[in-house]
Amino acid sequence: MVAVTRTRFEVPAEDDGLRLDQVVPRHVAGLSRRKARAVIDVGGVFVDRARVKVAGRPVKAGQVIEVNWGGAVERTGEAPPPPRIVHADEHILVVDKPAGLVTAPTPESDRGDLLDQLVTSYGEVYLVHRLDLPTSGLLVFARTRDANKRLGDAFKVHDVDREYRAVAVGRVAAQTIDRPIDARRAVTHVAPLETLPTATVLAVHLETGRTHQIRIHLAGLGTPIAGDHQHGGERARTFTPRPPRLALHAAVLGFTHPATGARVRFESDFPLELAAWLDRVRATGA
Repeated sequence: MVAVTRTRFEVPAEDDGLRLDQVVPRHVAGLSRRKARAVIDVGGVFVDRARVKVAGRPVKAGQVIEVNWGGAVERTGEAPPPPRIVHADEHILVVDKPAGLVTAPTPESDRGDLLDQLVTSYGEVYLVHRLDLPTSGLLVFARTRDANKRLGDAFKVHDVDREYRAVAVGRVAAQTIDRPIDARRAVTHVAPLETLPTATVLAVHLETGRTHQIRIHLAGLGTPIAGDHQHGGERARTFTPRPPRLALHAAVLGFTHPATGARVRFESDFPLELAAWLDRVRATGA
């Protein structure tokens, strides 16, 4: 995963009136004018906090420019992985997101993400929650403002069933991890489904929903998720056989339908690339 570089600068008097794609390379190390145009094109440049995608736009002295670049530029030209629509009605969409697809616009880019694809296909669509770029699995999107509010309220009070499948490096016992993340309460319930000699297949239930919560909590136990290069350290990076990507999948999503009031539940198995890798782990006795 390519790290994101963020640079913020104020346009000096000598750059007043220059094009945006001329000014950005002057103040951001490692960006040529050609690459600066690519960063602008994917939506990674903000002028006075507004996203600007016109490379020829003149800038003014004193304006503050923020440039975000990294993975989105590296992925330029690549076709985003296609999502699988699990359920669609007039009020909601339930989607099985593939790993490697961004859920929604980021400071780096507002193009090609899952929300963008859904808006193109379905029109009005609202983001309710997210999954990390390397995580696959189930997400619900709203198709009306009322549905968005009702689902948003359900997530706020944790009236949503979210269960993940993860492969952790090492032995993990059934337990509840209650450790704050960024000074906010974070609770994760962990139950082993299969114990292998050097790894554990887990069912992980989220009580709260902090950024990277499962990854941080399991790494904190010394049993990181296989393939977690960001939080897992050397133990996750050197696990063999090497996983094709982060071994984390949002497998179960349950909630009250915002229009009918019925409780609904959706399930998704490990994707093929993780299932095949897990078979190799079993075969090698890892």
